Amino acid sequence: MSDRAPGDEPPAGGPDQSDCTTTEGVEPAPRRVRRTLISLGVLGLVAALVIGGGLWLISNRYGSNVDRVGDVFAALEDDARPAAASPVDQPETAADPVTFLLVGSDTRAEIAPGELPDARSDAIMLARFTGDRERVQVVSIPRDSWVDVPGHGRNKVNAAYALGGPTLLVQTIEQLTGVRIDHYAAIDFAGLIQVTDDLGGVDVEVSETTSNGPYTFTAGLNHLNGDQARWYVGQRYDLPGGDFDRVKRQQNYLRAMFTKLFSQEVFTSPGKLDATLLAVTDAVAVDDALGNGDLLSLAYSLRDLTPADVAFFTAPVLGTGTEGAASVVYLDQTTGERMWGYLRTDSLGQNAEEFTDEALQDVPR
Repeated sequence: MSDRAPGDEPPAGGPDQSDCTTTEGVEPAPRRVRRTLISLGVLGLVAALVIGGGLWLISNRYGSNVDRVGDVFAALEDDARPAAASPVDQPETAADPVTFLLVGSDTRAEIAPGELPDARSDAIMLARFTGDRERVQVVSIPRDSWVDVPGHGRNKVNAAYALGGPTLLVQTIEQLTGVRIDHYAAIDFAGLIQVTDDLGGVDVEVSETTSNGPYTFTAGLNHLNGDQARWYVGQRYDLPGGDFDRVKRQQNYLRAMFTKLFSQEVFTSPGKLDATLLAVTDAVAVDDALGNGDLLSLAYSLRDLTPADVAFFTAPVLGTGTEGAASVVYLDQTTGERMWGYLRTDSLGQNAEEFTDEALQDVPR
């Protein structure tokens, strides 16, 4: 049993690896208790906005509650980026697919103009809404993945955020996957804990009994309040897959919250609905190109989406190792290119059987 605070563990693939993120030319940030941040942003936000769309038509109460991140895409040269989406077998009446980069980050200090952020992106996900708006694929990229960071050589993928903020992280993920990112969303973990409590807790299935901090998560169904959820998603010790199992727990928790947001209980309780909408939107920041009207339009286009239409994957991995003092994750480029190719053409869902090892199982550890 671990008495560490959630997220206060080495971010490696296995339980005994170190917590050194290499950022060439930048001193590693002082070690401190880190919150594990769950990339619920767009999915949680969209779910909330779909539920509350009618309210938003009357007022700007919720849309104005969403913070904006400025100039995420302004410095990116369009001709150097991946081509726009080219989905296969899509009706002419379908909308364009939309891809979000979801990032949960632990920002340690206020950033002066021109300075690099002293922060890590602790959860990184691509969320792809298909052109027909009938499916969503969410792919987690392990934060210790050893990749090319444009202008900085090989490094952990989360070092891109520390070296160049959201813009460099977008550029790094686009270069890695060949998937064009349309929007960026940053998530505040403390706000999501409040969402969990406003929802009255969420239910997650656990395959094996484990303990972390003050809580034991028993095999079977567990009803988690906000603080319990924080420890559940923060655990990596005593899990065979270490940080990989933590990624699965992030996805499992996201799935549970998404399901609860669509529950009849939320629909029929105006007070709970209002508190949940305010908490969700307060926990989210999106790029400044996504205005309130754009958010509402996207939410409306997803009005028929259900939790069963959302599929979760993790980028294919070869294994773990070390680069200097850093523990890293090596991605499987061959299998990964198949996955990214399907994602680019909106066909990952139809080919999910090729990625059973990477898909989120019904009951993860």
